[in-house]
Amino acid sequence: MNLIAFNANIRPIINFVTNFVAMDYPRVILKPGKEVPVLRFHPWIFSGAIASVSENLQDGAIVEVFGSNGKYLASGHFQDSSIAVKILTFERQPIDRQFWYKQVRKAYSLREGLNLVSNPDTNCYRLVHNEGDGMPGLIVDVYDSVAVLQAHSAGMYQARQDLAEAVMQIYGGKLSGIYDKSSESLFKNTGLRVQNGWLTGGSSDVIAAEHGCKFVVDIEGGQKTGFFLDQRENRKKAGLYARGRKVLNMFSYTGGFSVYALKSGAELVHSVDSSAPACKLAEKNAAINGFGGDRHLVFATDARQYLETMKQGEYDMIILDPPAFAKNTSSRHNAIRGYTSLNASAMKKIAAGGILFTFSCSQVVSREQFNAAVAAAAIESGRSVRVLEQLGQSGDHPINIFQPEGEYLKGLVLRVD
Repeated sequence: MNLIAFNANIRPIINFVTNFVAMDYPRVILKPGKEVPVLRFHPWIFSGAIASVSENLQDGAIVEVFGSNGKYLASGHFQDSSIAVKILTFERQPIDRQFWYKQVRKAYSLREGLNLVSNPDTNCYRLVHNEGDGMPGLIVDVYDSVAVLQAHSAGMYQARQDLAEAVMQIYGGKLSGIYDKSSESLFKNTGLRVQNGWLTGGSSDVIAAEHGCKFVVDIEGGQKTGFFLDQRENRKKAGLYARGRKVLNMFSYTGGFSVYALKSGAELVHSVDSSAPACKLAEKNAAINGFGGDRHLVFATDARQYLETMKQGEYDMIILDPPAFAKNTSSRHNAIRGYTSLNASAMKKIAAGGILFTFSCSQVVSREQFNAAVAAAAIESGRSVRVLEQLGQSGDHPINIFQPEGEYLKGLVLRVD
């Protein structure tokens, strides 16, 4: 029996039970034939699939979704945008404090299973990862005793107090505070203007530990929630390759890859980033891990320009971890060209036998498209290039199997001869 047939058979049983639950949520009715993605448990409903909605429906409202035949399908947050509903549950139930507690508790249990909770060597990890944890539009990152909440939808922002209460309750006094850092993401996705601030507590002096490495995290002023936790296992792997090598860390931000390379015995590490504040933190992070002097140098300059002007063969390991080149499908073509150009420059300049770690965090660029861009770069460079490993996001950034778009981080480990 295929997945659609199975879902079609079990759906009447679910509806028979859940129709007895009293609900008073606004309704979204789908067009005929548009139920299929929902029956396949995809967590998004696009505006073009909708036949009608309840009157005076506001952004962030909890809605119930029904098929054209009147059967209940799912519940989620409504947004007047191309993705009109982000699904929270396929079972008819109240979306209340108890619901949020259960969702956060499940996410917490997953991190316990990954040995990230109460780990003496690693005290920073992602607690909630959007659709991967059944909470689309929400990110919660933990740095030692501080959690950072980031809402990407109006619905999640409206639920932030309930979510914060659930997090504090689950951690049982182990957290000193929760910082709401939703202003940038919320404005970008919804146009809403809000202020960042503490939902509870108030200490932003955070030192994160990751596989025994220490990092100062600027949760209030840094990018995203303050650090890029999705690269944790890739940083560890890069350290293994860095021993005895001259390493160039491009788009280094606060020096995550650099610290791992230094700790693993790299001969030297140069960190390059266009942000002067990030470069200062990279220097500080190297210092608090016991590394300084000429072995680690930081350059606040444009990464592409640095690649173009540096000497050929100066480094035998290069790490390329740029920001997303494409935010939407309309910019995907230019992004792919950008990945080709950037990787070709690195391949031309790296020493023979060098190791290249290269990444894309552009969600709209698939792994196949990124690999093709890197292959085109290899052709352009005229070098012999072999793939040693393929990389992705760490396990605390889980991917909903019914939403392959959730695999946003792609990486390759290459040997260039």
